[in-house]
Amino acid sequence: MADTEKAVSEAHESAPDLGKTVVCIEDEPEMIALVRLILGRKGFKLVGAVGGREGLETVQQIKPDLVLLDLMMPDMDGWEVYQQMKADDELRDIPVIVVTAKAQSIDKVLGLHIAKVDDYVTKPFGPQELLESVGRVLGIDLG
Repeated sequence: MADTEKAVSEAHESAPDLGKTVVCIEDEPEMIALVRLILGRKGFKLVGAVGGREGLETVQQIKPDLVLLDLMMPDMDGWEVYQQMKADDELRDIPVIVVTAKAQSIDKVLGLHIAKVDDYVTKPFGPQELLESVGRVLGIDLG
């Protein structure tokens, strides 16, 4: 893990500062570290939250520019986090990208068209796929 942390800090030193904060709500710390590495290289500040309850509290505290949300978490699933965000006047306009292993087309349809999440990325994903989704949702070119 030390090598990953070193790579992340080196990436931050050379990355442009976009001034954008992203909260990654995920029950696997390794996935948070991976997302931090990918987005950190592009100048994002990534705040990881392990699990839905911690994630919702983190979003309430820092009101980020974007939320990356896993759906399948043991304490509070991603849909519950999403519904609580959309019910809160201070959080409802924060864009949400669902990042999940639920790759069934029905899940994607539910997410994008019924729940109206801003984008849907299935695991495993490549770094470019994640960057394209984040750039599209935030309206910035990360190419």
